[in-house]
Amino acid sequence: MLKRTVNFLRGSVRLEVAGPFPERFLNLCAQNGVPFWGVEWVDQTCLRLNVTRRGSSRAVELAQRVGCTATHARHAGIPYFLERFRRRYALLAGLALSLAAVCVLSRFVLTIDVQGNQTVPTAKILSELRRQGLRPGVYGPGLDQGLLVQETLIQLPELSWMAVNLHGTRAEVLVREAIPKPRQEADGRPGNIVARTGGVLLRVEALIGEAQFQVGDTVAPGDVLISGNIHLDGPEYSDGVDLGWQQLPAAGSIYARTWRTMTARIPLEAQVKTYTGEEEHFWALSILGRRMVFSRNSGISFPKYDKISSVWRLTLPGGREMPLALTREVAREYTLTPAPIDQSAAQDLLEERLRTMLEAELEEGEVLSTQYTALLRDGMLEVTLAAECREEIGRFVPLSAGESQTDYQR
Repeated sequence: MLKRTVNFLRGSVRLEVAGPFPERFLNLCAQNGVPFWGVEWVDQTCLRLNVTRRGSSRAVELAQRVGCTATHARHAGIPYFLERFRRRYALLAGLALSLAAVCVLSRFVLTIDVQGNQTVPTAKILSELRRQGLRPGVYGPGLDQGLLVQETLIQLPELSWMAVNLHGTRAEVLVREAIPKPRQEADGRPGNIVARTGGVLLRVEALIGEAQFQVGDTVAPGDVLISGNIHLDGPEYSDGVDLGWQQLPAAGSIYARTWRTMTARIPLEAQVKTYTGEEEHFWALSILGRRMVFSRNSGISFPKYDKISSVWRLTLPGGREMPLALTREVAREYTLTPAPIDQSAAQDLLEERLRTMLEAELEEGEVLSTQYTALLRDGMLEVTLAAECREEIGRFVPLSAGESQTDYQR
């Protein structure tokens, strides 16, 4: 296989040698260093063999010395293929330009492949890489990969590690996401458990600190439910010795029955689109992120319109997309006409949204009962939700610098 490749690159000639003593011709070729192979005897006075392109003229001379005639039966190889274009200058120029384009364009980045990210969006990483200079069409050897990675990691703290590898026209970006630090509620600082909202207490569990209310009490938003300020009494029979106060990070759970009221509105008349049938078409070509519009007028004359875009991207076998895309955009004109909305459907929609908003506000708890009221006012449907809930209302509030614990005592 290697010999065939070498002979194809340097060119070979198939000679037909005829004469009284063809075997003497073979002896002269061997003695004079003319390589030959593929000897085929046609008869006793004629044979065929392959010689190199350079050795073909020497072989013809040796054949004449022994009284034989050597004729070219055929030839093959790269040199003979290129000889066909000797007088075709345009083809030669095109071949030279093609080879130069392959050698030059292969050093430019055409596609960027991001791997290793799970929660950080790929579009966010690509956007930051573009800001740092890595984009389709950039000259690969001119990139400072170390500086590029450092600046990108500074701008994206969600990533802990990044590497950029260039594989011809493809830039491979490998990332590792940072592990978020566990959230610490109290962080060891002294503070109190304060009510997020008002209600009637159903359960009070003070793990650290002193409970300031009992089950059945009514509390308002901001009331201190569990105080982290502990008064240390002196030992028994110590004649009233006061050991002072100890500040701790209060902890515990406080459940209460709460009431919430939420309101939502929606108009009973909506604007419906009606298409007029007028359309405008636009064509655009995107090369290496640069957009070129091929329309006479790139502006849209319609006051109200919908735009529908169809994009055809150049995709290589295997699914690799190239930075070349053809876009067709269609602008369809429409007008708005008023149309009534079914009141019962609108009310069901608002009730569902209010219930969803209520469940989103309840961090730890459940809805015990709900009641909806609907009211028509100035062409608007107004739905009000009154809900009774059971929820955990305590939240930790640390003491600020210079703040006294006694400010929270009842």
